[in-house]
Amino acid sequence: MTTSPPRAHQDSGELPPLLSALRRLPKHPRLMHYNRLAALVLLANAAYLWAAWPVATHTLGHAALANLALAVLVRQQYVINFLFRLATSAPTSWPLKIRWTLGKVYHFGGLHVGGALAGTAWFLALTVTAPNSPATAVGWALLGLLALIVATALPPFRSRRHDHFEKIHRFGGWAALALFWTHTLLSSPGPVEVGVLAVVTFSVALPWLRLRKVDVRLERPSSHVVLARFDHGETPFAGSSTAISRSPLKEWHSFANVPAPGESGFRLTISRAGDWTGSFIDDLPGQVWVKGITTAGVANIEVLFTKVVYVATGSGIGPCLPHLLAAQVPSRLVWATRDPRATYGDALVDEILAVQPDARIWDTSRHGKPDMVRLAHEAHRDFGAEAVICISNKKLTWQVVHGLERRGIPAYGAIWDS
Repeated sequence: MTTSPPRAHQDSGELPPLLSALRRLPKHPRLMHYNRLAALVLLANAAYLWAAWPVATHTLGHAALANLALAVLVRQQYVINFLFRLATSAPTSWPLKIRWTLGKVYHFGGLHVGGALAGTAWFLALTVTAPNSPATAVGWALLGLLALIVATALPPFRSRRHDHFEKIHRFGGWAALALFWTHTLLSSPGPVEVGVLAVVTFSVALPWLRLRKVDVRLERPSSHVVLARFDHGETPFAGSSTAISRSPLKEWHSFANVPAPGESGFRLTISRAGDWTGSFIDDLPGQVWVKGITTAGVANIEVLFTKVVYVATGSGIGPCLPHLLAAQVPSRLVWATRDPRATYGDALVDEILAVQPDARIWDTSRHGKPDMVRLAHEAHRDFGAEAVICISNKKLTWQVVHGLERRGIPAYGAIWDS
């Protein structure tokens, strides 16, 4: 382990040159796989519109239903886990370029966006062209609700008013589903429409059918961090996440599960990062609500590579820790955080060092903030890794991921699309 740079360590190696402009173009943030998938759905709908023109009224309804079903189902936890399992089933003997692309499976949210936009557009066309009827009045109400959901899901609103976005998405989504049922039943539906709506409804309800209040044991090594321990009969797989809440109808927060090999239960690392987490740390609850299905996270793509480097800052160590403990793939850790032992406790730091004796731990309280792109590249080069997985805040994650990908190094990190 290195806790401090013996010299100006960040100057010990030059970053590799940028790819050529042509090869660098697909690495631009606006062309990330998330946006490509959204564009693919919209293009597929445009092609269908071209092929089906002039479009019959029932076709408009079917297209709207299909796209909105896609938007809902691709966010379902079982579907997410299936997508991860499918993408990560490729052997490491496959060409790196293919595995590099498969590792972007967590960009599946682009299908959600594309389906929601296309479905709303199809439903607008259906409502505008439909003759006046009770179904038409319901259609306009549903269209207004869909427009509100889409508008508040746009990045400017979602990033600044995330709590409001979450509530509008939840309650607005439930209301939209009820209106869709009403509109469909008033329009003399066939078995296909009813069947699709039934599947969508069950998908939405399933996480809430698993809602329960469970005991939690909390350890607060500092005023910045709480380690939450759960043992209510479920031991999740490494790299998954659990959503918890103190008020289940208000807001939910997801954290990476940290199961310990050979032990039941799991831990969550909760750092002070806003009002909710701050209140959680200051007023330790004895019980919290959990719901849904244990869901795969971005770091599950590690199995696509022979060796990986984990880059974390602060509480980003939480999502990395289960993979480091499981040691399914040879890995090297680079962790930048302020005073790690004082903040996270000796037990956690010693646990990390037991499985990562060569970890690079950068104490920002002593040495300031490092150049994480350079540190990530050095670890990637020295360890002979194939990929880098970064768990940090949004700004630094983008810096590391795009800073490396533009130099031909596969890199992955959260995209904050929920």
